[in-house]
Amino acid sequence: MDAKTHLPDAQTITQVTHWTDRLFSFRVTRPQSLRFRSGEFVMIGLMGDNGKPLLRAYSIASPAWDDELEFYSIKVPDGPLTSRLQHIKVGDEIILRPKPVGTLVHDALLPGKRMWFLATGTGLAPFASLMREPESYEKYDQLIMMHTCREMAELEYGRQLVESLKDDPLIGELVDNKLLYYPTTTREKFHHMGRITDNLTSGKVFTDLGLPVMNCNEDRAMVCGSLAFNLEVKNILEQFGLTEGANSNPQQFVVEKAFVGDGI
Repeated sequence: MDAKTHLPDAQTITQVTHWTDRLFSFRVTRPQSLRFRSGEFVMIGLMGDNGKPLLRAYSIASPAWDDELEFYSIKVPDGPLTSRLQHIKVGDEIILRPKPVGTLVHDALLPGKRMWFLATGTGLAPFASLMREPESYEKYDQLIMMHTCREMAELEYGRQLVESLKDDPLIGELVDNKLLYYPTTTREKFHHMGRITDNLTSGKVFTDLGLPVMNCNEDRAMVCGSLAFNLEVKNILEQFGLTEGANSNPQQFVVEKAFVGDGI
């Protein structure tokens, strides 16, 4: 890709990190006009061979106050977009449509005591934003980040991010007392194992973290993963008595319906 082609709505790659052969993150310049709420997503992509933009929805992994934008992506060998996007280098350009939207925002939830971030794979991205957002710590006594992947290496982006938060000059003092991190694997042996759904329904996560069982008066949740995961967690949260909300109707949990899975 020639960085001198000056794509429409183009932004420049400033950093690329390959975490595994299936996962990578990258940072790009931020349009001066872009305003977004932590947890929202935008359309990004590249020009297709037919000369038309090839765009997909990507959650912004950086917080609203960051000078740059960060994204976290899966690599799909035959994916129309990621088969090419995974090869981007510093200095290359991508297309970014600066019209952020999404349901994983604080405005879509009623006030509560505990916030549960529930993610699989690259569904961690919006929570990477929200965990770095001061408002998250102002609104809740505790934040619980549950993240499940197949193997330990796939948890590394999230692990390093959470580890770095205690040294963050903006929120470091808040994190130590408020953020609980609960990563699990489903294939490789790890100190916490099992799917998020199983750990919720069995009550294991509540026991491990010393928390009461989820209830509609105190707990709020945000969900981001595959369509099947989202539907399964939605049913579990409803069994705990929580009601799904939206920007126009704040309730006790929200689900990101635009998450991009393995087909990108």
